[in-house]
Amino acid sequence: MTDYNEKFDATGLNCPLPILRAKKMLASLASGDVLYVISTDTGSVKDFDAFCKQSGHQLLESSEADNKFHFYIKKA
Repeated sequence: MTDYNEKFDATGLNCPLPILRAKKMLASLASGDVLYVISTDTGSVKDFDAFCKQSGHQLLESSEADNKFHFYIKKA
């Protein structure tokens, strides 16, 4: 488990809401801060990977447990 500054539980939200709300939360964080996101949307694995590549943020960790996807994103 990675240390994080903020947590966003996107459980039950479908695409594109997990990405859009995570993007909004990242905007309020300082550079280098880490956002921890939990999602149940199966498409979020590809979405968060693509989002981080396009935005310059770093996807520190991505995992799945109990039908939930966990992402740790470091703000650029």
